[in-house]
Amino acid sequence: MRVDIFCRIVDNYGDIGVCWRLARQLHLERRWQVRLWVDDLAVVARLVPSVDPRRAAQHADGLEVVHWTRPAPPLMPGDVVIEAFACDPPAEFVQRMRDQVRPPVWINLEYLSAEDWVESCHALPSPQPGGLRKYFFFPGFTPATGGLLREGGLLAERDALQADSRERAAFLQRIGLPGPHPEERLVTLFCYPDAPATTLADVLAAGNEPTVLAIPPGVAPYLPDAVRGNLRVMRMPFLPQPDYDRLLWSADLNFVRGEDSFVRAQWAGRPLVWHIYPQAEAAHVDKLHAWLRRYPAPAAAHALQGAWNGETAAARFGDLLAQVLAPEVFQLWRRAARQWSDALGAQADLATKLADFCQKVQENSA
Repeated sequence: MRVDIFCRIVDNYGDIGVCWRLARQLHLERRWQVRLWVDDLAVVARLVPSVDPRRAAQHADGLEVVHWTRPAPPLMPGDVVIEAFACDPPAEFVQRMRDQVRPPVWINLEYLSAEDWVESCHALPSPQPGGLRKYFFFPGFTPATGGLLREGGLLAERDALQADSRERAAFLQRIGLPGPHPEERLVTLFCYPDAPATTLADVLAAGNEPTVLAIPPGVAPYLPDAVRGNLRVMRMPFLPQPDYDRLLWSADLNFVRGEDSFVRAQWAGRPLVWHIYPQAEAAHVDKLHAWLRRYPAPAAAHALQGAWNGETAAARFGDLLAQVLAPEVFQLWRRAARQWSDALGAQADLATKLADFCQKVQENSA
């Protein structure tokens, strides 16, 4: 099966993060020939060092990578066309789709949502001009949705790392995070600029448990590398996707943002706080609470999510954080996070469901 995936980079690494993971999984596990169209190769090159941002067409990690320019390169469509997050393939490419004797299966891969309406809209067709059909494919948290991205063997790899303290310590050393010491807690921070990160650092510094706060480049730049109270703030290098996964697995608590790191934090099986991407008319608030209605965490951890995202309880963020870090509450959260991850892991993953769906559509149209 030949597939074209179109990705327009809007939110730094989130869009391409999802698309690259999907492309790689379709190639490795389904043996599909994948052509990935991206409008900003410089961003891709940071995520995937083998990509050369100066080359308009190249192969990397088994994928064909094409610079999505205007006008677009005159390439023929594959058997499947996936547009990520309604990015609209070039008009001339869509016309070539119409010209095919057997038009490709056209998928709009939507944003992730836990809202109830997603189940009723998932996989619905939408007639397009010229006899084409576009299918809306919704990632989600229930079997009636498209599922979540999860590579085969991912959870077994996670379990192996979490069970091996020496391997975990060696990994952290390799990425430039000496320690944490056996008595230290590891917290990762990946957030948007409006997060109350200073309050987070203040609470961790004043807490009873020594903590390392690991922060990637460009995030919360006002928090310097320093030791303050019981807190060590440490900057880490930009990590490729497999290493970022391992960092999430190694941490005790992960603050994540957007969609890609949010999904990967579910697979860590550790407590997480989600900074959701802000949308017009506060649509993101509905998405946050839809997820919280499914996420089995203590009440204080639920309230903490809203405060982190600037809701009315924002002024209480410090108090709420101190509450959830209390050992008895945090242990409840930790067990709930692992049970949540295991329950999600029992469902089929997004790439598998997407590939099976495309093959079924193709067979029915033969």
